[in-house]
Amino acid sequence: MLSKLYAKWMYAWETALTTRDTNRIVRPLEWGFDWLSDLHLDANQFAGLDGLERMTAINQAIVARSDDFFGYETPTDFRLEKRHPQLFPTNVRPETLAQDAELKLQAAVGDLEEAEFLRFTSPVHSQYPENDIVNARWYPASVEQQKGKPKQAIIVMPQWNADAFSHNALCTLFNRFGISALRLSKPYHDIRRPAELERSDYAMSSNIGRTIGACQQAVADIRSSLDWLETQGYEQFGVLGTSLGSCYAFIAAAQDPRLKVCAFNHASTWFGDVVWTGQSTRHVRAAFEQAGLTRDQVRDIFTAISPMSYMEQFATNPKRVLVVHATYDLTFLREFSLDVLANFESHNIDYVSKVLPCGHYTTGETPYKYIDGWYLGSFIHDAFKRLAHQSAAKV
Repeated sequence: MLSKLYAKWMYAWETALTTRDTNRIVRPLEWGFDWLSDLHLDANQFAGLDGLERMTAINQAIVARSDDFFGYETPTDFRLEKRHPQLFPTNVRPETLAQDAELKLQAAVGDLEEAEFLRFTSPVHSQYPENDIVNARWYPASVEQQKGKPKQAIIVMPQWNADAFSHNALCTLFNRFGISALRLSKPYHDIRRPAELERSDYAMSSNIGRTIGACQQAVADIRSSLDWLETQGYEQFGVLGTSLGSCYAFIAAAQDPRLKVCAFNHASTWFGDVVWTGQSTRHVRAAFEQAGLTRDQVRDIFTAISPMSYMEQFATNPKRVLVVHATYDLTFLREFSLDVLANFESHNIDYVSKVLPCGHYTTGETPYKYIDGWYLGSFIHDAFKRLAHQSAAKV
């Protein structure tokens, strides 16, 4: 009886959080082939195909040659910049706008410290210049904290529509363990967001090609950040991704063997299934339904950016993995996370599973955010400690 009441309360709370923002826009379906024009595919293979058939074929081609699609050239303009941090909110709720205004006031009167950011040109170009300059807040661990072990760093990828302060507390936590952190702004997020947007809609929307391109860019940005870290003397690397960030992080880890520690905070196998069933993507599903697409078809047109497509590649190189999922998740349904765990089992991946007694959005609420932080922090600490011991044993 109590468990049913708790579930009912949790689902109601989760629904309230996923429906409080009023600036979600239903945009019409766009195939977005122009966003994928550099794939150099044989145009003859698409002769006579309609939009759905063509996009499905492109997805299959990307998966078949994923090394090329997610390959990149290391940027040559890495630089560290100092500036006052800004919130870049993605909602128009009064409390959020007040927080944004207060931060701007503090910066104007000199009460806000400047922060250090890594900037460089993304190897993958979009149609928005502001999006193509990568932004990562830099949290270097002190020299004292790094003594006696290899230099270790983690790349942190927050959730879809995250503001610029999301996950910063985790970075400071990792610094206490002697682990440096790069908190990466995903494509179309915070300072990379085009001025025409209130939300980070272009990272995931009913424009299929642009959504796929955003993932391609995110993976290249993660791998480029690893290149920069190596120039700074770092030797051991991890990645932490939340929600959409976990999708990007998984594919990056599947493509790049340098990522030995992986934490996925909410995870799913198929991108299209989350779009179709999730509360937070209901406006995207509405566009697909208006165009007459089915759930299976939406899965097909997002195959190229689905973790399931790269499960075998992910399992090829040894790594330590954490998966956190939530029992009452209405965005990444529990069944999808369990499917991730089942695939990890079948591929003999070394993983740890942790379960939160809440939902997707309520993960960010008290007390669940502290439970989640404990799971993530303790895993990252232990996994990097193990890496350091393995390195010492080889000497």
